[in-house]
Amino acid sequence: MAQILDGKSFSGKILESIKQKCEKENLKPGLAVILVGDDPASSVYVRMKEKTCKKLGFVSKGFKLPTDTKEEELASLIKKLNEDREIDGILLQLPLPSHLDGKKMLELISPEKDVDGFHPVNAGRLFTGQKSFIPCTPRGIIELLKEYSIELEGKNAVIIGRSNIVGKPMAILLLNENATITICHSRTKNLKDVASKADILVAAIGRPYFVSGDFVKEGAVVVDVGVNRVDSLELGEKLFGKDSDKLEKIKEKGYILVGDVNFEEASKKASYITPVPGGVGPLTIAMLMKNTLESHLRRMGK
Repeated sequence: MAQILDGKSFSGKILESIKQKCEKENLKPGLAVILVGDDPASSVYVRMKEKTCKKLGFVSKGFKLPTDTKEEELASLIKKLNEDREIDGILLQLPLPSHLDGKKMLELISPEKDVDGFHPVNAGRLFTGQKSFIPCTPRGIIELLKEYSIELEGKNAVIIGRSNIVGKPMAILLLNENATITICHSRTKNLKDVASKADILVAAIGRPYFVSGDFVKEGAVVVDVGVNRVDSLELGEKLFGKDSDKLEKIKEKGYILVGDVNFEEASKKASYITPVPGGVGPLTIAMLMKNTLESHLRRMGK
């Protein structure tokens, strides 16, 4: 049975160290979070980020804008925050309403305050090996693997998913650790065969239980990035079977959160595995706080 990679516990350690450093050195990093519209999942994430800022003693500024916000209004706010000396990091919560150009808005954020690591300048710096803000989820994964002393050098790493937020930066970070990288996606032929040769398998495709036990090599390290909301009993039966206790949870709560990986099957073959929830998710927020602190220290010349 696989050992659990406990992202929740590790993120707690990281946040505590950030808090102690800020208290000891009297630091006040500032994070601004912009939410446009009322997407339920985004609203939850924003509240979690604001709560964490408060816990660490960060300056936290939240901006909740209506769904029909015009592009020039959002651009004006971003420009104002770029010039705000209290703010070290600006986070634009995605996805944006369809009438707003997400890429264009992200590019308006100063690269020096882009603590999500999504600006093309920071993406280019990461790609060319320069100092940059690293996207939070991939950075958290690398730090989690190192926390458990998992050897990366020379390993065969397969990433399922090619997004700019996880898949592509994950590949660069693993390459920097001297792993050999394969990126897979929906057009990859014989995906199961490719995945089953991985020493390290990262699933970031956004499809519940897509990665079955057949995808997993004996002794592989499995990292599940997916957080999928299953709120249909019909889908639940298809994914989990008619006798699964997960169906009862759907009936009770109205939904259940599961990963891209079939945890029950994969954990029987893997050496290490991240759970959902409690695996990668908490580390994303911890890395956001770490990036914000680093931005603050750079601005203060420390």
